[in-house]
Amino acid sequence: MFGGLTGLKDPKGTDWGERMLNTVASQTIRHLFTQSESVEVFVRCYPSSKLLQGSIDSFKMSGRGLVIRKDFWVEEMSFETDAVAIDFGAVLSGKLNLKQPTQAIAQVILSEAGINQAFQAKLVTQHLVNLAVPSLTALSGGQPVSFTDIQVELLSGNRLRMLAKADLNNGELIPLNMLMTVAVERRRRISFKDPKVELESVPEAQREISQNLSMALAEILDNMVDLDRFDLDGVKMRLNRLETEGKNLIFSGYAEIERIPHNS
Repeated sequence: MFGGLTGLKDPKGTDWGERMLNTVASQTIRHLFTQSESVEVFVRCYPSSKLLQGSIDSFKMSGRGLVIRKDFWVEEMSFETDAVAIDFGAVLSGKLNLKQPTQAIAQVILSEAGINQAFQAKLVTQHLVNLAVPSLTALSGGQPVSFTDIQVELLSGNRLRMLAKADLNNGELIPLNMLMTVAVERRRRISFKDPKVELESVPEAQREISQNLSMALAEILDNMVDLDRFDLDGVKMRLNRLETEGKNLIFSGYAEIERIPHNS
């Protein structure tokens, strides 16, 4: 009967539940992302009769080339849960609903290119353009200041180099160049610490203001990247650590899953 409902028949009759769940879960997870290169889901439920009570043993997902909210590119993402309680009736109708919140071990890998792409997203640029805070307008003659052309280069030891330009809204662009350390704070914030401004490539007449604007940008970034702003609906990421590895930034931690969201 269940094989007929799902279109997945197994001669042995032992894994129809896993097959059904894998199909439904794969379709559900793919719809969380604006775009995906690949999404693989493996749900374990043995014996299959446990599914009738809405109980599964584990849930694993791995994805590559993912896009969240149209602008945020994720090189790789994976998570794995222990036992999970789900709504069996919803599975039969092609949906995946949790009966209760759960946690999953998670890993997210961002590429250098993906990070730079994120700095073009509206959710990010709104914190970087037309800023009229007194500490900045004091440097620009009262005009709002914008930070543009941001480029990040990942370095070893959880460090990065950031190049940018500060637009003082008076026709003058100030080049910025600094090194920073990235770290996790309170499991949800990405902090940018110990900024070291490099002025060798900055024209001498602009070095003092470049120094001041660089420190201001570092402070803005340190207060900007809160993962709760980027969460999928119903899913919160919490980080235990991060590390730079080549041209990738690797986050590891866990996801608090209250419910399975239905779109990105």
